[in-house]
Amino acid sequence: MSTGNNITLIGNITKDPELRFTPTGQATSTFGLAVNRRWQNRQSHEWEEATSYFDVVCWRELAENVSASLPKGTRVIVTGRLEQRSWEQNGEKRYKVEIIADELGPSLRWASAQVTKNEREVSGGYAASGAASDEIPPSDYSVSEEPF
Repeated sequence: MSTGNNITLIGNITKDPELRFTPTGQATSTFGLAVNRRWQNRQSHEWEEATSYFDVVCWRELAENVSASLPKGTRVIVTGRLEQRSWEQNGEKRYKVEIIADELGPSLRWASAQVTKNEREVSGGYAASGAASDEIPPSDYSVSEEPF
């Protein structure tokens, strides 16, 4: 994994992951994540709470698996990196910081999950044998690494 720009968040999915495909056929999925923070006020001793909202972006097989497995309301653990993108809207420059997910899974603190290993594709994906493909794998693992 790269150093200096890693983030791990635990929160609840705020909307069902939306699966789309780029013009080249690469899967991408986006969803909202609500992260709650709770603390006790030192003066009043009352509990206070704040919620932060983040946009999470997944690519390739992770995008497809997230969209098929994790509906709105699911508590998840997301690790990835922060990435800022910009665009112009009505003549004004806009910016957005997103979390590009490297790994993602359901939190097992309050729920259980059944894991089903998907078959790995050789064409258009990463071969289990470590054979090279047209795409470059994410920098946090090698093509020969088995996730299970």
